[in-house]
Amino acid sequence: MSEADRTKWDTRYSAVSPSDAPSPWLSSWMDNADESLRPTSGRVLDVAGGAGRNAIWFAQRGFDVTLVDISTVAIALAHERAKDAGVTIATRVMDVEREPLPEGPWDIIVQMHYLDRALFPQYKSLLAPSGLLFVEHPTRSNLVRHAKPSAAYLLEDGELPSLCDEFVIVSYGEGWNETGKHEARLVARRLGGE
Repeated sequence: MSEADRTKWDTRYSAVSPSDAPSPWLSSWMDNADESLRPTSGRVLDVAGGAGRNAIWFAQRGFDVTLVDISTVAIALAHERAKDAGVTIATRVMDVEREPLPEGPWDIIVQMHYLDRALFPQYKSLLAPSGLLFVEHPTRSNLVRHAKPSAAYLLEDGELPSLCDEFVIVSYGEGWNETGKHEARLVARRLGGE
């Protein structure tokens, strides 16, 4: 990303009030998955987490959360929302395409509605043994109903599992979601002791 990207995202976050509700899929999965599959505490890294909707949700459940995003406006919103929710989250303004992600080990890494394929190999080294990766992102089929995001920012249909070939896929699906977007949704586990 570039300074122009930072400006674009700062402008976008200044112009609209982003949702403060967590991803319905993420929260449902965490609330309903078998207890042997999901951590109930630990460290969470929210990559390109914007105004903190998922980061705050995890913090409200007792997780130690770090949110990284390129937008200073989004980070300020995340801090304000966390304070209003009575929780604390760590944040870092950073360009994840040019700077290394914060050191792990992380028990959970979340990447929602942001795509940088080059990050997936880093996730394996940053996750704790048996740590979980959550990814939710639109696919090319989304273009059938929506002009944005453009094809350059979309996953190919069926691509997401191939980006996680060094993980155990716990849950995967693609389809039209509750907001009318065609998305891929994946939960993957790092193998223990590797």
